[in-house]
Formats: sequence, structure tokens, C-alpha cells
Amino acid sequence: MSDGTPADLFFDAAIGLLQRVRDEEAEAITAAGTLLADTVASGGRLFAFGAGHSSLAAQDVVYRAGGLALMNLLAAPGLVGVDVMPATLGSRLERVDGLATAVLDTSPLRAGDALVIISLSGRNALPVEMAVSARTRGAKVIGVTSVAYAAQTASRHSSGTYLKDHCDVVLDSKIAIGDAELTLDTIPAPFAPASTVVTSALLQAVLATTAATLADRGIEPPLLRSGNVDGGHEWNARVFEEYRDRIFYQH
Repeated sequence: MSDGTPADLFFDAAIGLLQRVRDEEAEAITAAGTLLADTVASGGRLFAFGAGHSSLAAQDVVYRAGGLALMNLLAAPGLVGVDVMPATLGSRLERVDGLATAVLDTSPLRAGDALVIISLSGRNALPVEMAVSARTRGAKVIGVTSVAYAAQTASRHSSGTYLKDHCDVVLDSKIAIGDAELTLDTIPAPFAPASTVVTSALLQAVLATTAATLADRGIEPPLLRSGNVDGGHEWNARVFEEYRDRIFYQH
């Protein structure tokens, strides 16, 4: 690390990654946004799943002002964020065979739905099994991952495959192995992860594409408004009522 403060260098790194995904993933973003629009238009439901810190980006698109009301969080005990105690248990659970199938068995996901699966490495049993099982059930899968991990790490799934191998659309976050953007001679480990920034931006770009695609087809996108602006609650109540059979975070 050379010129600039650590803060400046992190912003530079994050901006660089955002520029890369904007330019290099444009086609995949359009494909993912179109897939979600197709799902909404055909009466399907939308779900997002991530384990550990990958869950942060999933939560960011659920019940969100300016976001699609139909995006539901697919949750599993001990895997939503870092709320499980001890936090290290969450990392262990991601490697358990059969857990993803159990989660889907007890979820509302069905044929015709779409599931966004977020996993930085894409190498653990959970996201791989989640993608395989969801597609077996007739759902479409969008994977958000760093493809570099598949070339430089070993899969932890019995098939030897990665999340990217079982998706209808793959969004590559371009995050380097280890998810740390900065180094200093005075610090023995790399630091400053950027995966949450980039992954959240990728998903918001996808959902912006979905909303615009629906509008182009003459379909009003089921968007939420902030409850902190006048009329927001009334607007949201209308959307909730209209799409009540496809919104599960109200139940």
C-alpha cells in the first residue's frame, strides 16, 4: 500500500471493483434482472438467501424502501448474519450436508419461483446443495459469488462443484480470495473487506433492471416506499394487499 490514507485506498479499491462489475457483468445483470421480471410477470415468488455475512446482502433487498415488495428472505437458523452463538458455529453449519435440503423442504419455494443465492466463495456444501435442490424443484437460481474461488480453492461439496456450476445466471463479484483489499507493512494480515459493498450494489443493479423491465412491459413494479415519507404506509398497504399471496415476511 502506498500513497493515500487507508480510508482513501479502501474507497479507491471499492470504486474499482464497482467499476469492474458495472462493465464486466452488464450482460449478467441484465439477464438476472430479466429473469426476476419474468418470474414476477408469470406469478412466481422471489427469494434471497445468504449465510453469514453473505446474508447481509440478502437482507438488504427484503422489505426495503425503493425495493421490490416480492423479495422474501429465505432464512435458516444460525445462518442469518452472525447472530448465532458462538459466531463460529455459522461457519460450521455452512459445511453440513443435508441442511439446505431441510431448509427448502420447510420453505414456501416452489416451481416457477426464483432464488438468489449469495456466497462469496461458493465452495461450501450449503450454497451448492441449495442451488441444486432449488433447481430440482423447478425454481430458477441466480448465484452471486466470486468465480475466482472456484479456480483457486477446493470445493467442500461432495460433488466437487461450486455454486457457479448450478445457476441459471451467475453474477461474479470479482472479489479476490480472502476478501481483504488492503495491506500494510505494519499489519501482519490483509484487511478491509469489500464483498458486502460490491454484492449489495450488484443486487440493487439487478432489481433496478427488474423494475424497469416490468415497466417496459406495462406492468407496475411492486415497489415499496419509505414509511418515513407522507403516504408511504398507505402505499405499502396497497402493495401488500395486492401481492399478499407472494409476500411471506408479513405472515
